[in-house]
Amino acid sequence: ATAKALFAGGCFWCMEKPFEVLDGVISVTSGYAGGTTENPTYENYGAGGHTEVIQIVYNPQKVSYGKLLDTFWRQIDPTDAGGQFVDRGREYISAIFVYDDEQRHLALASREKLAASGILRGPVVTEILDAPPFWPAEDYHQDYYKENPIRYSIYRSNSGRDKFLNTTWTGVTIDLVAEKGTKEDLRNRLTRMQYEVTQE
Repeated sequence: ATAKALFAGGCFWCMEKPFEVLDGVISVTSGYAGGTTENPTYENYGAGGHTEVIQIVYNPQKVSYGKLLDTFWRQIDPTDAGGQFVDRGREYISAIFVYDDEQRHLALASREKLAASGILRGPVVTEILDAPPFWPAEDYHQDYYKENPIRYSIYRSNSGRDKFLNTTWTGVTIDLVAEKGTKEDLRNRLTRMQYEVTQE
């Protein structure tokens, strides 16, 4: 059985490779999500309120959702509410779109862990939201880093992303993989109603 994950981390070109190299990841597709229009294109997705995202199909027997979260946090600036690096606007915000309660629980736990770690200079503003419909981007955006390596590396080095990631993460060994919460842990965190609705 496979599972899906949906992440927004700014320019989708930069978000594919770190996940494609993980053992257990079957595919990573660039696309658009979160807006109000159907069938968005690269020309109009921003006007429709969409954000650039990647959808990951993975084998949960081989790679955990927690590992995907750990990888996600290390690709972005979670303190930036106005976009990511050189790319500004809602099209480029960071977000974790969750498909179920377990993903939500793990995403919230990993965000708390990151916020409490003191690694970042500001508060974590990355949103955790229900997964909206996903619209794949045009073929020429898929695996852009492989198909257009020179243009990609120029964009990548000029965007400010690598500089931020190197400054923030070099020498940092923190495991942001949130393990599955125990029922007891969940019971303490959720109101009785939430617990009954999500767990019973």
